[in-house]
Formats: sequence, C-alpha cells, structure tokens
Amino acid sequence: MEELKCRSLSLELQALRSLNTRMDLSVEARKHYSNLEKGYQGEIMFDQLTHKLNCDVLVIKDLCLEFNNTTFQIDTLIISQETIYPFEVKNYKGDFYYESESFKTLVSKNEILNPLYQLKRCMILLQQFLRSIGVHMPIKGYVVFINPEFTLYQIPLNAPIIYPTQLNHFMKTLNQTSSKLSSRHRKLAAQLISMHKTISPYKQLPPYTFGQLKKGILHPVCHSFVVSRGERKVFCEKCDCGEDTDTAILRSVGELKLLFPDMKITTNCVYEWCGGIGSHKKIRRLLKENYKMIGVRQWTYFE
Repeated sequence: MEELKCRSLSLELQALRSLNTRMDLSVEARKHYSNLEKGYQGEIMFDQLTHKLNCDVLVIKDLCLEFNNTTFQIDTLIISQETIYPFEVKNYKGDFYYESESFKTLVSKNEILNPLYQLKRCMILLQQFLRSIGVHMPIKGYVVFINPEFTLYQIPLNAPIIYPTQLNHFMKTLNQTSSKLSSRHRKLAAQLISMHKTISPYKQLPPYTFGQLKKGILHPVCHSFVVSRGERKVFCEKCDCGEDTDTAILRSVGELKLLFPDMKITTNCVYEWCGGIGSHKKIRRLLKENYKMIGVRQWTYFE
C-alpha cells in the first residue's frame, strides 16, 4: 500500500472549530459543525484500517474533482491493478432503517440524506471523468458505516454497503486480492491528485465580524483558550498542555488569515487577536520573519 495523498482538515472545519469557541453559533450552524466533526473523525477511523493494507494498491484520501462544472468528493479512493474503489465513509451512530429508498432514524423517523445516492452520483461522475482522460477501468464503490454503534434495518442484501462488523473481513479480502501496479496506475493517481479542487469554506460559514469574536490564542488540540506563563510558554486552560509562545502566535496568525482573508495583517491586529499574549515587539519580529512586509511606519502590514 502506498499513500499518495494524506487527509487534511478542511478549511471549513478549521474555521468552524475556531468560530465554535469564539462565538455562540446558531443551532443550525452548531449542528453543521458537529456533522463535519463526526464525519472527519469517521474518515480518520477508516484511514487506520487502510494503513494496515500491505497489498500493491494506491490510496488517495479526501479527493475533490470537477466534471462538467459539477464538483464531487471522494472520502477515500483505492486504485488496484484491475479496479478503482471509491469509498463514502459515514460515521452515523444509532438505529436506522431503509424504506422506499430513504434512510430514516428508527426512533424519530427523521429522514437523512441517502448515502447510496451520494455514492451513485460519485461513481457516475467519476466514471465520466475517467473516460474524459482516457481511463476505462471498472469502478466498484462502497458506503462504509464506520461507527461500531450503528445498525441498519430492512436494507436490500445486494446494497454496496460495508457494515462495522464487516470491515475487518473486507480489508482482509482486499489485502488478499492479487494486484500489481504499473506506471500507468501511478500516472493516473498523479493526474487525479493534480486535478484536486480546494473547496472554499466561506459559503457555509455563519456571519461574523472581527469585533464580535472572542480574542485569545486557541490550543491546537482541545481548542480552548491558552494562558501565558512567562515570555516563552503558553498553557491551555483546559488540559494544561504547554506550547512555545512563538508557535502559538504564528498559528493564530494563520487562523486570523483563514477567518478574515481580506484583512491586512498588522502588528496591532495580531496583538489584539491573540488577547495580549506576546509583546508588540515579539509579534512584529515574528511577522517580519515569516511574512512579506508591505509599506512603512503606521501603514505597514504583512502578507
């Protein structure tokens, strides 16, 4: 197994993690954030299984492609000698049932987006995309329910679904499938990765302004605010983990640029954003060392 594209945290989820701590999200925005977080954690769980493969396959994670002005995402794509496997990973928890081509929760009867439709759409677009670049390999896709506390009733037996209890057996079977890759497969993988699209996070974010957001540096793991203890270290209020102050400030600058891409980054705005952690002198030094300085005196900013 060779992993050619690692999974990265989407810009949208990065932004929502920040906003979730710095403001009071609406019920709808909080639900959307929770769904993205659960989805990402489910994908990481599936990654832990694909890491154990030792057969000759190529693994591409978190791939976003476009065909005929239509964007489609693939959670995990595995290329073997004869077949291309796209996987739609779902981290649903609880009891669900299938009725009239719909997925519903067993208790509340609420309908959720049909992941089989998502998979079918993805496979159709992927096949059309591959044909447009001269590739005619068969595609075999699956919906993977990764959460061990998931149960689904009344689904047809031939549905392309891998349940939690089937995951180990499926990976073992895939691992035992004869596969010998060539330069043709690697060329295809490289082409797919080169055509990956980065999705803008700003279409689904709730409205916010610089003034309304809580200021301070967030810890990279638990996303709580940090407190300063001396010049060189900051510590998380929640887990008490320490971090180098310079590293924490630079990460916060990246967060500021993510949330406010059109803002001119100045020493003063970074000082305010960091909640007064780090002196103006330290922040200016870090900005000069890591960003391009534009302008002079009070008109200076960094990009």
